Amino acid sequence: MIYNKIIEGIFLERPNRFLAKVIIENKEEIVHVRNTGRCRELLVPGAKVILEDCRNNPNRKTKYSLISVYKGDALINMDSQIPNAVVFEALKNNQISEFQNLTYIKREVTHGNSRYDIYFEKEINKGFIEVKGVTLESNGIARFPDAPTERGRKHVLEMIQAVKEDYIGVIFFLIQMENPKEFRLNWKMDEKFSSAVNLAMENGVEILAYDSIVNKNRISIGQRIKIDLTK
Repeated sequence: MIYNKIIEGIFLERPNRFLAKVIIENKEEIVHVRNTGRCRELLVPGAKVILEDCRNNPNRKTKYSLISVYKGDALINMDSQIPNAVVFEALKNNQISEFQNLTYIKREVTHGNSRYDIYFEKEINKGFIEVKGVTLESNGIARFPDAPTERGRKHVLEMIQAVKEDYIGVIFFLIQMENPKEFRLNWKMDEKFSSAVNLAMENGVEILAYDSIVNKNRISIGQRIKIDLTK
């Protein structure tokens, strides 16, 4: 996925989940943050950030959207709107080895009482993919979630029901950075969600984790990452 126009800035502070103060071209600006998660280990005063320039949209209240942040030398995409699109694009381009030559794919599909990120078909098989964007990393270990997520737990349990109805069910963790050593569940942050993921695996739901290739104006699918779901 490509961002058409980007600009660099320096993060100052985050007065609420949706807004941040950033220095852009020597001027303090209020910008939109495309991630309502905590991201406390990323958004620290003085961090260099990448923003999408949205000044050509007259309907916006802010001129810029914060999309990525440097953590040391590593660039981490933290745009929560982008993981679904990245995985969908990769599926269309046969870039995910587990899902080659799909005959049909569609985003945001409702089935029963559930709304799944991606629906796919291949020959006689049909399935759903739920995508979770991952931005939390420490010492090469990527983790999810970075805050308790009852909504996320609900999505995982709904996927178990889909598998019971003979659909393929997949929980796909897209790590929005390059080259983590491993993906793990964040049991300390949300034991209920982590337990639900393990229950899903035991009931036939496939759990996948991929990293991303992240540049200033682009993010695309990377390679499959080792998973450790144990507590």
